[in-house]
Amino acid sequence: MTGDALKGHLDALVLAALRDGPLHGYAIIEELKRRSDGVFDLAEGTVYPVLHRLEADGLLSSAWSNTSGRRRRVYRLTRRGRSSLARRHEDWRTFAHAVEAVLA
Repeated sequence: MTGDALKGHLDALVLAALRDGPLHGYAIIEELKRRSDGVFDLAEGTVYPVLHRLEADGLLSSAWSNTSGRRRRVYRLTRRGRSSLARRHEDWRTFAHAVEAVLA
């Protein structure tokens, strides 16, 4: 599925990928792919701008980390990011229920 198909939902998906702990950008991409059984196979060019925007909005923080000789930027949810994720999750439940009611 392309980033365009996920417009409006990608921010929430990235926040959810970080719910269990900090990850670097590529690990976030892999986590989204794993959790979606391969449906969300997103390009770096789709995910990294989202990470930068969410960080600028105060929903994520990041720090450089050295792992196995590689320097990586690791992202984590802020308190504000956790609150935003909870709101987005509830909004999604309401939306999904309404769509299902109309389509069924």
